[in-house]
Amino acid sequence: MITALNVEDLAIQRGERVLFRHFGLRVVAGEAVALVGANGAGKTSLLRAVAGMIRPVIGRIGFDGPAGPLSIDDARRQGCHMLGHYDGLKANRHVRDELVFQSRWCGGTAEAALAAATRLNLTRLLDLEVRVLSAGQRRRLALARLIGAPRPLWLLDEPLAPLDTVSRALLGEVMAEHVAGGGLILAAVHDPLPIPVRTAEIGQ
Repeated sequence: MITALNVEDLAIQRGERVLFRHFGLRVVAGEAVALVGANGAGKTSLLRAVAGMIRPVIGRIGFDGPAGPLSIDDARRQGCHMLGHYDGLKANRHVRDELVFQSRWCGGTAEAALAAATRLNLTRLLDLEVRVLSAGQRRRLALARLIGAPRPLWLLDEPLAPLDTVSRALLGEVMAEHVAGGGLILAAVHDPLPIPVRTAEIGQ
């Protein structure tokens, strides 16, 4: 169980360009943090570094649990959900099969996956193929695995981008419930999140 994310003196480089240096951040259980900054400032790269997808030039990323520091690999493998710009969905699968597969792959159950479908208003779409869904419906399907396979730390890259007003409000409810239950959210955003957040700016 992750109770805190610690980022210390981080620098990340893409190609020959250093995106940012000396970045520090601590996110604790029950807190949502919005990463803000100009396009290209490194918001997505920071999320990917926390998830273990890219390696920082310098600095440290660590995770705390109830009894102290956690294994980095275990924390990432069992405690983090990363939702990026691409939804990672199989277009030729049916919605039901894709949601159940993704939830079970991340440690959830079929029952939890179907409950997530209900929570995010996906029930009437379950028998459709993923390829016929709109961008907003696909995003809700990708988001459903956050509920279908609960993990404490959500790393979200522009989670609101393709969602309509109703779906944004619904996601806000889901995010608020996650935080109220001791979860952590770190989200790269341009649009304000529909819940109270602390802001951390990259590229100041």
